[in-house]
Amino acid sequence: MAQMPLYNTLTLPGGRIWLRAVDYQALTGKAPAAGERITLLMQKEDQAREDLTEKSFFPLAVAGVVAEADENGFVTVELQNRVHIDEIVRLPNQTFSMSLSRRPETEDLDPAEAQRRLKAVKDRILSFAAGQRWEGFLRSFAEHWDSLWTVAGAMSPWLHTSVEERYALLEKDSLKERFDALERMLLEGLEMVDVQSAAQSAQREDYEKLYRESAIKKQIEYLQKELDAMHPENVSEIRRLELKLEEAGMNETALKEGRKVLNRLKGEGSSSPEAGMLTDWLDLLTSLPWKKAEAREISMEEARRALNAEHSGLEKVKRRILQQIAVLRLKGRQSGSILCFVGAPGTGKTSIGESIAKALGREYVRVSLGGVRDEADIRGHRRTYIGSMPGRIIDGIHKCGTSNPVMVLDEVDKLSASYNGDPASALLEVLDPEQNFSFTDHYLNVPFDLSDVLFICTANSLDTIPEPLLNRMEVIQFQGYSPLEKRQIAREHLLPKAMAAVGIPAGKLEVSEGAVCRLIEEYTREAGVRGLKKRLDQLCRTAAVSLVERPEETLRVEAEDVPDYMDMNPVHRKQVGESARPGIVTGLAWTPVGGDILYIQTLLTRGSGKITVTGQLGDVMKESAEIAVSLVKSMLPEQAEVFRDHDLHIHVPDGATPKDGPSAGITLTTALASLVTGFPVPPEVAMTGEVSLSGDVNPIGGLPEKLMAAQRSGVKRVFIPRENLQDLKEVPEEVRNQLTIQAADTVEEVLSALEIPCRPSIPQAI
Repeated sequence: MAQMPLYNTLTLPGGRIWLRAVDYQALTGKAPAAGERITLLMQKEDQAREDLTEKSFFPLAVAGVVAEADENGFVTVELQNRVHIDEIVRLPNQTFSMSLSRRPETEDLDPAEAQRRLKAVKDRILSFAAGQRWEGFLRSFAEHWDSLWTVAGAMSPWLHTSVEERYALLEKDSLKERFDALERMLLEGLEMVDVQSAAQSAQREDYEKLYRESAIKKQIEYLQKELDAMHPENVSEIRRLELKLEEAGMNETALKEGRKVLNRLKGEGSSSPEAGMLTDWLDLLTSLPWKKAEAREISMEEARRALNAEHSGLEKVKRRILQQIAVLRLKGRQSGSILCFVGAPGTGKTSIGESIAKALGREYVRVSLGGVRDEADIRGHRRTYIGSMPGRIIDGIHKCGTSNPVMVLDEVDKLSASYNGDPASALLEVLDPEQNFSFTDHYLNVPFDLSDVLFICTANSLDTIPEPLLNRMEVIQFQGYSPLEKRQIAREHLLPKAMAAVGIPAGKLEVSEGAVCRLIEEYTREAGVRGLKKRLDQLCRTAAVSLVERPEETLRVEAEDVPDYMDMNPVHRKQVGESARPGIVTGLAWTPVGGDILYIQTLLTRGSGKITVTGQLGDVMKESAEIAVSLVKSMLPEQAEVFRDHDLHIHVPDGATPKDGPSAGITLTTALASLVTGFPVPPEVAMTGEVSLSGDVNPIGGLPEKLMAAQRSGVKRVFIPRENLQDLKEVPEEVRNQLTIQAADTVEEVLSALEIPCRPSIPQAI
């Protein structure tokens, strides 16, 4: 008796299988002979003959006999009954010795019912073959199918079943159970083949749904991949999102949420009212740069060159930026405080952010926060709302397409709170390096890492920035430009850009140094250069008209020609007066557009000691006026007797401009001392400083802008608090050289230097 291992064929008692004669001889070692009995064993795994062991076979086998070997080279084997392998031993010649016993079966199958169902299966197979080229061959072959076991043997090479599934059939003792399972397996396998054909011809038959469902689940993924590979341009929207979701490289939380939404979209279909919203959300999720961008090697020389190429001056700012870049290079990641550039408009706060991006080789993103009063502008809207969208931070990341851009949060001081929440509080998480590695936008609702983003904030003033937000930032003051720096910026940057903007060729327009100086002095009033840029643009537009009318000429603009090119009158600029009067003193003030001078005017009139303060002053400045009155009464008790029967009026022009701050304290005190003593203060003398009731002159802010305003307005001598001497290094040298700067610790020092008679203040009341 020959033993032959089979693992790709259904071998069931009562059936018939067909083998090629060459395969039969290779397995048994001899040519097939009719009437020879054989035992068909089932291997657990596909192994080479020399690797087979006693444990390589299932314990049940099928005994059969060779029926015939025809002239076409096929061997027909009739399968008779099941046998149990009681013992198996491997022999040295790579053969096996076995002892077998017959395994009985339960005869519970109705022959008539079996024939009816056999006919249904045969008809189903023949109907599947209808119209095929091999239909005739199959019909002649099917005439020999006299049982379902025979059909199984013939169809087994085309059935996608595992070895375990085939053996499970053989194990069933009940013929009825085996018949039911085999029928189901045959019909399901047939439906698998039918689905493959139906996927190409798009035909579906209602009565096949029960059997096709199982086949579709097994084949759908394979078929979809094949179709996508053959026609990538026809990939469905859902499949496209599915591929992007798997390739995005997002974190596990985001991937889980993305799969959840994608499954929801699959279930609801494209006709669902929410399909558009779900698709937009998935598009944003899969388009975000989840993968870490590679760190570019930073060259300090290139960084320095990029900063100097677009900005003149600002040496302190550039030095601090280079420090930040050096730390970034050493640590390999963003570290340290968030930089906040504070200064007047037009001083280059926003544009230097773009220069930093060039220096680092990163993308540049600007997020304007001016007027933002809804927390959703920072954190995004929840997807439950109609028209929801991500916040400006995630939107900026999405647009730049990289995880480590330089992001400028412009005008952070213009944020305001409303009933929609506080945007400034929402920025706390964005700017805090201890939290922003898992920033959660309400629209996305999954964490996104912002730790690689280099945030830079800009503001005109610190007054409106909430303290918790300000504590997370390092403030870098942008001082106003001196006239020399403005002339340099105009020559190197503004004028070439203005000429290029209107199309004036190089060499066709010359602007003299005197013309540039006149534009700066008479047509601008600012700490920055934004107004100067507008004036140069106007000059170039006017020159363009002349060049179009007379293209052969070369224009040269001198200082006296400037009014002809401007469409505005010169800007009114305060200048110190020529005559000195008691009670009027020149003060220095800081404004959002730079420094300025202001006059403290005092006047006594007959009355009952009433004090009036005008000029739209804030609470702090009104308190400074009250302190000044008390100091003068204390230091000059005899002259201060005039306050008993006179009313005092203090006025600070311009009345329409709001003013506040403590730095006018020394000016108010000096003006009152001048008023009651009758000693005038020269108008070319200016001063700034906060005073206390003890007569001390305390430090103030904005000294560089104030001194530049003093020099611009014709002031020759300035009194400042002694503690502000260290701030003089930030004042341009050309400004310091044109001013006589005196430091004072007390009010008495200032009054003595101005030759106003006084005596030290006394602690007791008068």
